[in-house]
This record gives sequence, C-alpha cells and structure tokens, in this order.
Amino acid sequence: MSDTMDDTTSDSACVPPQASTPASPGGFPRAPLSEEERSYWVAFSRIRGIGPASFKKLLTFFHGELSAAWKAGRAELLYAGLHTRLVESLLRQRALIAPEEELARLQRLDIQALTPRDQLYPPALERLNDAPPVLYLRGQLSPNDQCALAIVGTRRMSAYGKLVTEHLATELARHGMTIVSGLAVGIDTAAHMAALAAGGRTIAVLACGLDVLYPGSNVNLARRIVSSGQGALLSEYPPGTYPDSGNFPARNRIIAGLALGVVVTEAPQKSGALITARHALEAGRDVFAVPGNMFSRGSEGVNRLIRDGAHLITSVQDILDALNLFTVSQCLELQQALPEDPVERQLLALLNHEPRHIDELTRTSGLPSSQVAATLLTLELKGMIKQVGAMYYVLAR
Repeated sequence: MSDTMDDTTSDSACVPPQASTPASPGGFPRAPLSEEERSYWVAFSRIRGIGPASFKKLLTFFHGELSAAWKAGRAELLYAGLHTRLVESLLRQRALIAPEEELARLQRLDIQALTPRDQLYPPALERLNDAPPVLYLRGQLSPNDQCALAIVGTRRMSAYGKLVTEHLATELARHGMTIVSGLAVGIDTAAHMAALAAGGRTIAVLACGLDVLYPGSNVNLARRIVSSGQGALLSEYPPGTYPDSGNFPARNRIIAGLALGVVVTEAPQKSGALITARHALEAGRDVFAVPGNMFSRGSEGVNRLIRDGAHLITSVQDILDALNLFTVSQCLELQQALPEDPVERQLLALLNHEPRHIDELTRTSGLPSSQVAATLLTLELKGMIKQVGAMYYVLAR
C-alpha cells in the first residue's frame, strides 16, 4: 500500500537531472506507456511510502523509465532524491513484489490501472500537484465526468440531511452532472443512490483497494454502480489494501479534485466532509454548503463553512449560477478550452465569478508575482479572464 503524503526531503545533496519528456500539468512526464512499463508503475504503487512526490523524483532521475528505477541499487535511489529510510524500506518491499505478475492480477480482478499518461486519466485530477501516480478503476469513465460535482457530508445524517442530499443529487444528475462521493454510509450513500435512480452518473472514490469494498454495508451499491454502466469506482490504493484511518483524508483530495465544486449538505464540526472542502479550496474549486438548524450539532460544520465564505445554497440553480453553467455541453466546451500551459491552467482553476486580487492569486498559487502578472495578462488577451477593478480578476464566461 502506498502512502500519499510521502516525505519530500532528501538525505542526498545531489540535484537529479531534468527529464527529457515534457511534463503534464501534475508534473508527470508525458510519453506512451507500454504494458511492461505500466507493470512497474503498479509495482511502485504497492510500495509503502512511495507517493506522488517520490514518483516524480524517480521519473525525473530515471528519465521517465520506472523499470530502470525498479532495478536501481541503493546509491542510485539515494541520488534520485529519496531519503535513506525510504530507500531501505523500498529495497525490502521490492524483494516481495513481481511487477510482471501485477497486471495479470488486475486483469483477474477486472480492475484497470490508469496513469497520468493515459487518455482515460481524469484531466481535472491530473492538474493537482499531488495527483495519484496510479489510479485504479473498476467500471466506466465518461468524457461527461469532467462536469462533476462532489456531494459529501456526515455519516450520521438526519432526515433533513437525507432529503436535501437526495434532492440536490437528483436534480444535478438530471442536469447531466456526474455525482462524486466516497461510498461512506450516510450522505455519501444517499448521493450515489439518488444519482443512479435519476439515471445519472456517479463516481465513488474509495480509501481501500477496489477488491475490498468498504464499508461492507455498501458492497451491493458499489456493484450496482459498476454493473449499471452509470459510473465507476476509483482508488489510488492497490488491490488488497484495507481501509486505514490515514487513507480517508488522502482519499478526500481525490473527491475534491475530480469535481468542479464540493457540496456539503450536512456535517458536524469534526467531519471528513470539511477536509474535502479544504482540499477543494486548495485546488481552486468552489465550496457550497446547505444551511442547517443552528441548534443541531450535525449542522455546525456546514454553518461554519458558510460563515467562512462558502456559497450558501438552497437550490441546484444556486450551484449552476455560481459556476456560470447551464448545460453539460457548455461545461464540456469550457473544459476543452482550457490551455495546455500548466501555469495558465493553475490560475484559471483559482478563478470564478467572484473577483480575486492578484496578490491573493499569488499567495494561493505559490507562484512568483512576476509570473502571475504575466500569465494573467496572457489569459486576459486570450479572452479567458477579465479585469473588473484594480488588479481584480474573474472568469470571462
């Protein structure tokens, strides 16, 4: 099982050479991937401690060839930028894994392994700085899944929370939006089931292997998502991985990354849904919250989100208006119009209809102010954004 939040520091002072292949927005080099090479991506995903940052270091140092990284010795792995403890752990775990057997195992389980080099890999997810190097898929993805909204909330939902979730998921599905959630009991379950019942699409992101299916009470729901042809199960964890408490916060960043925005329908102060909302903000996505009873502990989290600036919503139209969307075809046109330049895409992801100052964009993006200013000018000349005040910008759509 891989850890998504791996160390980014190194015991080696050696600066690895630059990769010869161009990088995707998420930082992974683009190049056709052979099935043999894919087996090494899968094998590395089974190494505990190897997450997105370590993948990028290995791909950079070994010029995009993970087969070479798999066969490398201790010294080379240290020069690649991995810290000593991780190298020692990798060498121990590597001896127990046969890459050539990994793809055969996935085929037996009817699971696909996607990498950022594959066409099926979700473009919105690829743009995350910590995009999963390997994404396991069961079911079907669709181009329309680029127009997705996440619906999340508490496991202990009230009758009100269930009603609101089912209403929003149903109406969004009827508008052609894919519903993304985490297959947990409560709000997640209500969202998935409502989307299916409405004839829409839904994606469940798991914090375990796709052959494990947690929680057990939702095994039939997971199977229905796949067998219906109306959606997919996704996980960054390889088969055989059982749910662990640390997996769920990491899983939540994928839920947020797949969607145009995150809708929180009901959540207490301490809720994984609030972690998903935080990931959404960090990724430049919109956060929507349904106001709840001020005396209800189950509404404390959503009410706090609204107090802190989340969009207060009372209808699906509120969501569509905030995103400036009317139809899925319009949404797809906007997605396809996104530029290839990763910096332009990063800044576009931080903008919506609410004016944002260039200083805020600089702080949020972590980019140099000169680069932000130059990129905003380029996007303005392309007609993709517009200035609505002294250095305040919005999307021009």
